[in-house]
This record gives sequence, structure tokens and C-alpha cells, in this order.
Amino acid sequence: MTDIEPGLFGPEAGPSPARGAGIDPIASVRPPDRFDPQAPLAVRMRPRTLDEVVGQTHLLGPGAPLRRLVEGGSPSSMLLYGPPGTGKTTMATLVAGATGRQFAQLSALNAGVKEVRQVITDAAAALRRTGEQTVLFIDEVHRFSKTQQDSLLGAVENRTVILIAATTENPFFSVVSPLLSRSLVLQLQPLTEDEVGQLLDRAVTDERGLGGALRLSPEARSHILALAGGDARRALTALEAAADSVQDEGGTEIGLTAVERAVNRAAVRYDRDGDQHYDVTSAFIKSIRGSDVDAALHYLARMLEAGEDPRFIARRLMIHASEDIGMADPTALPVCVAAAQVVQLVGLPEARIGLAQATIHLATAPKSNAVVEAIGAAMADVRAGKAGPVPPALRDGHYPGAAKLGNAQTYVYPPSVPGGVATQQYPPDELVGRDYYTPVGRGAERSIAERLPVLRRVIRGIRDKGIKDTVETKGKS
Repeated sequence: MTDIEPGLFGPEAGPSPARGAGIDPIASVRPPDRFDPQAPLAVRMRPRTLDEVVGQTHLLGPGAPLRRLVEGGSPSSMLLYGPPGTGKTTMATLVAGATGRQFAQLSALNAGVKEVRQVITDAAAALRRTGEQTVLFIDEVHRFSKTQQDSLLGAVENRTVILIAATTENPFFSVVSPLLSRSLVLQLQPLTEDEVGQLLDRAVTDERGLGGALRLSPEARSHILALAGGDARRALTALEAAADSVQDEGGTEIGLTAVERAVNRAAVRYDRDGDQHYDVTSAFIKSIRGSDVDAALHYLARMLEAGEDPRFIARRLMIHASEDIGMADPTALPVCVAAAQVVQLVGLPEARIGLAQATIHLATAPKSNAVVEAIGAAMADVRAGKAGPVPPALRDGHYPGAAKLGNAQTYVYPPSVPGGVATQQYPPDELVGRDYYTPVGRGAERSIAERLPVLRRVIRGIRDKGIKDTVETKGKS
């Protein structure tokens, strides 16, 4: 089990189930014939068959690798990569129930090379003795060192074990190449709200869950879905905490107040499909544009607390970095792209920090809309039909016959001339002298505003006294 986000649940929730240490017995993951009523709700509701699995249809369709392995077909080692609560342990559990195979489980949090080798030794003995292969499930495999991962290679290569490794981090960054090449990499997708909602509804009515003893109000259901963010385990843990609180008070309905109290997080009045979504997003961008970093962080927090898709927030930041800052701070766009990568590779809750850093960077950066104005003016001219022939010097001259057409024959290579800027025509005839980009005198665009007129005069052959020295000097600034 993966621990729930620190601070998410109040005292009523109790501690998160701890991970097992070292080698876990098969009974700890194989679906029992009768569920343990004392087990956490997320464990009790773990699917027992493929038909009970919600989501991940791209991995469980007819002929898909996971389905073949679960149904006892041709085995393949695989790396399951995806966010928490998307079914990685469930898949391993279903494999454990497949007939004709031994099953062993290691946790990369506390198992070392010694434990890995012991499993491989036992698997080889079982294969010789009974002909049964061993499925080895390793959780958090990205926490294994290179040496620990290398110790698996031989057994995976000769299929002494069928490896199923789970990771929340991109395996192409966290798993050694030889192990990657011997395994299928299968990416699990975050569950949709509808899919998590199906699991909640099942838990409310199923005998393994609440058995219909309590009703879940629509408001409470929506709040749990927003809190879960596509994580089924988090949703079920929140439901369990709220249900325990209601039952202790003798109630029969899990309402919004019960969920807020149980998880220690208030519902944010924010409809992701309605006016609030657009109003808060608009306020977020306008606060950044207005350089009010504190207001921008407030609206960022509101979106995150309401369960807004962090990828949407990252996209808005990347757009804003070019639209309202641009060359006034050329580092703004790379910072926002990096934040989007954090969202993709790390996910929430940690990704909130990268999004906050990007928000602070943009809000405190000098502002300029020169980039968006420039591309807008250029596109307006193209739409108006101002798109004459490319000057002969700039045409492609690499193909046979290009020289006979006069292509690229008079082209001057700028780095080879003094100052690194050559006088020659770049735009079509009807656009010579047309200026699109007008830098402002703020931030990094201040120096661009000084250098750009000099560049244009040299390119267009407007010779001023000392122009060569001016270009060279500005180029070093």
C-alpha cells in the first residue's frame, strides 16, 4: 500500500497501512476466498477478477500482455509505470491468482541484493522440482540501486522468474537499460472521475465494503472524487475515514461535512465545468500579468485544492510565459516547461511545488507582449496575401540543378563576416523593411531594443559611421 499524502487525513482516519518488509508471503497479496473485515477498505475492495478491474482497458483487452499473464498465457517480464492508486498492485494480485505459478513479493524500500538472490535461488529450485515458474513482484523498483537491479538480469533473461516491477517514476530514467530491454514497459493511466466513482459506488454497496449500511451524498461523493485526483486508493481511504466517523455518531449518511471533517480538508467551491473554473483561471492569469505574486499563489492553491488537472495549470503557465513575458525574461518559458515535466514525471502532491515556483517566476518577471504582437502581425500579413517568392539567395541549393536556377549562389554566410551580420535580403520583395517585433524597454528586452535597430540597418544596407564596431559591441552585451 502507498501511504496517503501527509496531512491529508485528520485523527479520525488513523495511520496508513504500512508496507511489508523484505519478502512478503503469497497470502499477503493473493485475493483471499473470504475477505478480512479488519483490513483497510482499499484492500478489501481490491478486484478479485479481471471483470472487477476498472480502467486500464488498453492493458487488459483481448490479447494484451497483462491479460495473457493473468489468464496463465505466455509469460513476459514487465514494468508497470503509473501514478499511485491506478492498479499496479491489483495487477500483481491477479497474477498471483493465476494457476501454475509460484509467487513472491519484494519491497524495494527495504529488500537488498541478498533478498533478491534468495528469491531467485528458491525460484530456480521450484522450477527444477515442479516445473512451475515464479512470478516476482517488486514494488517501488525505482528505489533499487543499479547493483540491485543488475542482480535480476540473469533470472529475467532465462525466465527463472517472471518479473513484474511497479514504479511511480518514469522507468526510462530510473531503471537500468539492460532490465528495460528484457521487459515490457506498460504505462497505467490515471483513473478518470467516472472510473473512481464506479469504485466508490461499489464500495458503498458491496459486502466487502460498507454493505449498503450508509448512503453517500452526491456532494460528499464529488468532494472525494476531487480529493482523489484519479487515485483509487486515496478515494477509498477517504470514504472509509468518513464512514467510520458517521458510524461512530450513529448516522446513516456520509455527507459533505463528514468527509471534510474526516480528511481535514474543506471543499473548495469550484466547478471545473462551470463559471468558477473560468473565473478562477482568469483571475490566476490576470494576477500573474499584474505582477501580484500573492494573489496568483492564492488562485493556484484554489485550483489545486479543488482537484484541477495540474496539466491544465502547466499549459496555462507555458502559454502565459510567451504571451505576456516573452523576451523580457527568456528564462520564463523554460521554467514553465520544466514545471510541466515535473507534473508529468512526479505528479501531485509534489508537483504543486514546481507549479508554485513557475507561478512566482512569472508573476515577478518583467512583462512584455512583444512576442505575441510580433507573430500576430506577421500572420496578419500572410493572411492578407503578402507572401511573395523566397529570395534566390535563401533558396535550397543542395539538390542537383539548383545552381542552374540561381538558387543560393549569392548567399552570404553571416558567421564568416565581421560582426557576424551580413547585408542581404531575407524577406520577400514586398515585405522588405517591414518590422514585426518591437521590444519593450523592460528586462532582457532592454538590451534587445538597443541592438535590434543596429541589426536591421546592417542587414538592410543602411550604412552608418562605425556600424561594424557597433554590431560587434552589441553582440557581446
